Amino acid sequence: MARYEQLWQKHFPRFLQSDDPEVYRLIDSAKLIQLPARQIVFYPGSLCENYVLVLEGGIRTQLIGENGREVVLYYVRSGDSCVLTTSCLLGSQRYPAEGVAEQDVTAFIMASDDFQRAVDRSPFFRGFVFSNFARRLANVIARMEEVLFDPMDRRLARVLLRPNTMRIAMTHQELAVQLGTTREVVSRHLKRFEQYGWVSLARGAIDIGDPEALMRLVSEIEQKSGKL
Repeated sequence: MARYEQLWQKHFPRFLQSDDPEVYRLIDSAKLIQLPARQIVFYPGSLCENYVLVLEGGIRTQLIGENGREVVLYYVRSGDSCVLTTSCLLGSQRYPAEGVAEQDVTAFIMASDDFQRAVDRSPFFRGFVFSNFARRLANVIARMEEVLFDPMDRRLARVLLRPNTMRIAMTHQELAVQLGTTREVVSRHLKRFEQYGWVSLARGAIDIGDPEALMRLVSEIEQKSGKL
């Protein structure tokens, strides 16, 4: 019987379906950890000592510039592995970026030696690692394309629409980090959205007044850029 069988069954059922003995050795070696919100998970230059599979919560991975500007690379959510962690373990490198727990996080961790042995000996686990790595890397590239080339109006409108709620509990600084820009830029665009009647600005929150207008903005910009 696997340790934490219910958690494996809920979040990573394919592991329990495998008949590979190396996979069960890896399951038995895994440790369950819990991290409080806002805890630093890793930072630039830190050693990569564990493979991480997130069960609950989320980790924000970001770059910190010399001027202190933060740019979000990606999020690690329930059922995900971390692409930077995988890359660092496979290449025996230190972390080049920072990871921060967005909410309370529950995760499985596996020591680097156990991870390397399973990658070497288990076709199932090797396939799992590389398929997740490829998928997550594609997401990072898409994210960087968005940060570098998408108009800020469209990116901001998409973030405001994404939670599917009429009230966004985020500060201008938090939005700036997510969008890879400065607070001043976000505030300027939000103020213009407010003047148009699309949003209402409150302390630490944004109320969506006209989601259809935001959707039209996204659609019109995508059409102009040839994405539709």
